[in-house]
Amino acid sequence: MEKLGANTNALNWFEISVTDIERAQKFYETIFEVTMHPMEMMGMQMSMFPSESPKSCGALVQSPNHKPSTEGAVIYLNANPDLQLVLDRIEKAGGQVTMPKTSIGENGNMAFFIDTEGNMVGLHSGE
Repeated sequence: MEKLGANTNALNWFEISVTDIERAQKFYETIFEVTMHPMEMMGMQMSMFPSESPKSCGALVQSPNHKPSTEGAVIYLNANPDLQLVLDRIEKAGGQVTMPKTSIGENGNMAFFIDTEGNMVGLHSGE
């Protein structure tokens, strides 16, 4: 079995399932103050998060195979420098904070929210 190397990320791509791509894109653009890039691929509507290669990246995806959920795997989005700035925009944008900014010691802080599509998503920041 091949092992992950020191320069390899365990995560290289993520997809957040959505039922309304335009609503979801507006939500994530609002809370992170970014511009996302819509596209269509293999019959799926997608909106790409900004990313710099070779870092992992991902997208919002709407298709018959993508179902929003608060159960199962959870991804943590980077909310540096301080996730409280992102948390403060979530409810105004139509989401719900389910766990406030919580210290995880020397590893920074984390929080959870439910987006406009019904997904539970984590946030992480160093502050």
